Amino acid sequence: MDTTKHMAMAKVPEITLGFWIVKIAATTLGETGGDAVTMSMNLGYLVGTIIFAVIFFAAVSAQIRANWFNPLLYWVTIVATTTVGTTLADFADRSLGIGYSGGSAILLALLLGSLFTWYKVMGSVSVTTVSSPRAEMFYWVTIMFSQTLGTALGDWTADTVALGYSGAAIVFGGLLLVLVIAHYRTKISSTILFWAAFILTRPLGAALGDFLDKPIDHGGLAMNRYAASIALLGFILTSLMVFRQRAAKAAH
Repeated sequence: MDTTKHMAMAKVPEITLGFWIVKIAATTLGETGGDAVTMSMNLGYLVGTIIFAVIFFAAVSAQIRANWFNPLLYWVTIVATTTVGTTLADFADRSLGIGYSGGSAILLALLLGSLFTWYKVMGSVSVTTVSSPRAEMFYWVTIMFSQTLGTALGDWTADTVALGYSGAAIVFGGLLLVLVIAHYRTKISSTILFWAAFILTRPLGAALGDFLDKPIDHGGLAMNRYAASIALLGFILTSLMVFRQRAAKAAH
């Protein structure tokens, strides 16, 4: 590819059905993978957060240094954001004693603040504008906050509201369906709908991940966290081969 074509493409994928399938699987992997490190390995939420934060910063740095969109690198970075989001939310909610509702409120404020600052500095929060290092920084910080918020929301719905993991999955799946209908039947901004859907896929993934690996007496299937994570990783890699992803066209 020539340089002109590179400059005309964003560093993020085109938003298609395949994108959302992989996104949900990646957020589910973030839950099982995060729990595998913090719980199955007994490393705790703080150590788990530090480990995944290092991976997150390394992945984001590699993503920003890349000259063009690389599907594998992009999704490695997404998984990194969702694993650090899982352990960070669990650390705040449980170890610091903030609670699910308090953690969700703080993270929502951070997310909205990130989007507001991004908009004020860059003039848009559309993914089609993510073609410069500065825009990418805002993009990945916003995503990390959204993944962390999603974890807290998923746990709050399943535990505090007592809907259970399957109930929480149905709720967030239903909300995503509402957004799909809004996309086709209303004139709501596609950028607003994208970020709403991006946020909601995380608690859906959190609920699905917990449903897979939590004990049966807690409403889960008691699957081995390592096995579940490997199976999800295999599904993601297969999906990336089936649903070929291209870079989104950059806005001018």
